[in-house]
Parts: sequence; C-alpha cells; structure tokens
Amino acid sequence: MTNSEHASVKWLILVIKLPADPSRHRVAVWRELRRIGALSLGQGIWAAPEVPVFTEGVQRALELTESAGGQAVALQASGRSETDAARFREMFTAARSADWTEFLADCGKFEKEIAKEIRIGKLTLAELEEEEQSLERLRRWHRDLTARDVFGAPEASEAAKRLKQCAAACEDYSELVFSALHSTDEDPS
Repeated sequence: MTNSEHASVKWLILVIKLPADPSRHRVAVWRELRRIGALSLGQGIWAAPEVPVFTEGVQRALELTESAGGQAVALQASGRSETDAARFREMFTAARSADWTEFLADCGKFEKEIAKEIRIGKLTLAELEEEEQSLERLRRWHRDLTARDVFGAPEASEAAKRLKQCAAACEDYSELVFSALHSTDEDPS
C-alpha cells in the first residue's frame, strides 16, 4: 500500500456483545477475530482495516455472534485527523510485528530441531515427514501473516528470509535422510 492508500484506509469497528454462558461462543468469536488479525480495542470491541482480506473473517465473526444469541454492530470509521489515522495504523502494525516476532521464534525452533536431528543422526523418513509438515505449517502461517500485514510491519522481510532458510535446512536434511537410506540399502552386510 502506498502512503496515500494508508491514509485513506477505512476501518471496521466491531462491537460485539455475547451472553456470558456458555463461554464457548465468546471463545469462538475471539478465536476468529484473532485468526484474521483484528485488533482488540477493549472488551468486545475490535477493529480491522476495511480491505478484502478481512471481509470473510469479519463476516464469520458476525455470524458466530448472531448464532450464539449475541449482538454485533459493525461500524465504518476513519481517524478524525491524519495523526489519529497514523496512530491506528501504528497500533495495527505493532500487533502484526508481534505476530512476526512469534513467527521468527518458531523459525528458530524449526532450525534447531533439524540441527538436533542431524546431530543425533535421526535420519528417518518418519522424521523427515514430520519436519516437512512443520515447514508447511510455517509456510501457511507466513502466507496468512503476509495477507493480514496490510501496512507492512518491519519484521516481514526478515520473516521471508528466515522462511527460505528453513526451507533450505529442510532440503539439506532430506538429502541427508535419502543418502542415509540409500547407503543402508546398498550395505552388503
């Protein structure tokens, strides 16, 4: 998004009121709004940029609220001044930065796990499949975060690099696994 597009972004403000019991309805709505990256402004008040990537998730949250017997109001808003609009973008971007930081930490865990498997010589197809599933989870997460990060948090570029490093580490690990399996197959003893 360009700076002028940033300035013109409208926000959806969701005011959600749900019955106290059963709590599973509040949890379901909370999870949906967190999943899409909505910004919690206070109890039952959420904000998301009014851009297409959020539309489906906002609609699901509203439907979950209604089906639970709750009430939901969706309002369109913008900052009263450019300063207010900038503060809102900063709050939203700070939340995305926190998401990216968590993603980067998981990349580090992934790389450490592969290094450990190599160090202890656990070169099995089962372990490789597990690592490939972990890499695919990181890829999905990266794709979701990229879609939600409409203002471009500074950690995004580092996250893209780290994901490539994770993919390279997994590829190197798979080559070691296949080499180990083939050397075992060819061992005449």
